[in-house]
Amino acid sequence: MTTKGSDPMNAQHPITSPGSTIAYNPATGEEIGQIENTDMTKVPQIFEQARSAQKIWEAKSFSQRAAAIKKMRTYIVNHAESLSEVISQSNGKTRIDALGTEVLPCTLACDWYAKNAEKVLKEKKIPVDSLLFFNKKSVMQHKALGVVGIISPWNYPLSIPFGEIIMGLMAGNAVILKVAAATPLVGEAINKIIAAGELPTGLFQQIVGSGGAVSKSFFENNIDKIFFTGSVGVGKQLMSEAAETLTPLSLELGGNDPMIVLADADLERATNGAAWAGFQNAGQSCGGVERVYVHASVYDDFVELMAKKTRALRHGVDESHNVDIGCLTTKSQLNTVKEHLEDALAKGAKIVAQSQPVGPQNGYFHPATLLTNTTDDMLFIRDETFGPLIPVIKFSTEEEAIALANDSHLALTSSVWTKNAKKGRAFAAKLESGVTTINDHLYTHGLSEMPWGGWKHSGLGRTHGPEGLLEMTHAKAVNWDILPSKRNLWWYPFTDASYEGLLNAQRFVYPRSKKELVTSAAKLTPFLVGKMFSKWKVK
Repeated sequence: MTTKGSDPMNAQHPITSPGSTIAYNPATGEEIGQIENTDMTKVPQIFEQARSAQKIWEAKSFSQRAAAIKKMRTYIVNHAESLSEVISQSNGKTRIDALGTEVLPCTLACDWYAKNAEKVLKEKKIPVDSLLFFNKKSVMQHKALGVVGIISPWNYPLSIPFGEIIMGLMAGNAVILKVAAATPLVGEAINKIIAAGELPTGLFQQIVGSGGAVSKSFFENNIDKIFFTGSVGVGKQLMSEAAETLTPLSLELGGNDPMIVLADADLERATNGAAWAGFQNAGQSCGGVERVYVHASVYDDFVELMAKKTRALRHGVDESHNVDIGCLTTKSQLNTVKEHLEDALAKGAKIVAQSQPVGPQNGYFHPATLLTNTTDDMLFIRDETFGPLIPVIKFSTEEEAIALANDSHLALTSSVWTKNAKKGRAFAAKLESGVTTINDHLYTHGLSEMPWGGWKHSGLGRTHGPEGLLEMTHAKAVNWDILPSKRNLWWYPFTDASYEGLLNAQRFVYPRSKKELVTSAAKLTPFLVGKMFSKWKVK
């Protein structure tokens, strides 16, 4: 067992034994708890309970579901500090980070989905487009999927899965959650939040254990859809496995997100935004700033100001809100950051500034690092680093900036910084990403009403907002006749009259002259009436 004060770099993090998953504080190496692993032989029973509970839950009204969600919101508000603490200890981020980017967004999610799910998912009329179908009426319905599975990451161990849980529940589904092995205590915290909603037994359940075993169990038990947040590699593996059963997936697989600073940008705001969106959560944000492109006319001023802000940042163990940046969550992630930095330096990059250490540095700490003199062949330019490294790159023309920003296989988010809002929106339209913000970055994941997701290898589908709710449902169209009729114009038996009737229908809808409109209408009307009310006589 690793104890506080020892070197956690020599310990496995996390440790999953046959019976339990052991949780460590990545900032100190201290063991903070153990969670019993799920007996995988009981997974079929878990699904059976979920499906039974889902039938009960789907029958409830949106207002009844919302009442349960509001109870969860009350629990979160009442336990905001303890939730922030367990997130900080499990993930390594500061408590301020945990409160602002995880706990608060969860309360907002409860509020928005409770208020808006019915508006988004209620039955809607489909307008009749042609007079030829005057006797038809259609509606679009959104039906619950059934049982959805959520496989969540360790970088936002509360807010990412919780938002999807609430979407799933408000849409009428049962939910089975697999939390990251590195943050099992946050999974326990989620259990307590959900319990406050007093849901039907079995409607929400967790499976603790090996990620591969859990995803396999999902497919074996005919999960109705999987929502996964994680790496591109694992996302592709899930897609391959899902192909066997045609199981639908929603995938959020990360980003290598560009920030473009135009010549007229407010550099004070831009550097503040870059520092927060690039170094927040020790850089472990899939929608965080990973590449900064600055116009040549303001490049030197930007770098100078950004360097000052970077040197002013403090990284260390969060004891009394005396640090700005915590540690990385896993040893492997720290190793990736080191590898990317070493690669950049070996290829000519220059470290301009780094954050300052505060207190013991026994955990997975890495200084916030600002770099210049970078090239496109460097690992941290080509791939997602997921750590506190920010390169600043000069561009001369806006066309060049757009080309550089879009030159990535990942396309989750991006940002444009300019004092001209109209120009910013026009520029944003040319960027290849699922989300683009103007004079801000990263924060939209906390907006429940804002859809979240990316293009290219950043994933499939959307979470959050109306689009996220729709992802939790089957779309079902229902069509019927307003007036009773015996048969349609195009039904059997086929005759010369049938042909003439269809031809006149075509000419009535798309007449080549006013005369043809009148004549086709005159010929079509009695034919339609006769067909609607005549029987097919069989000799």
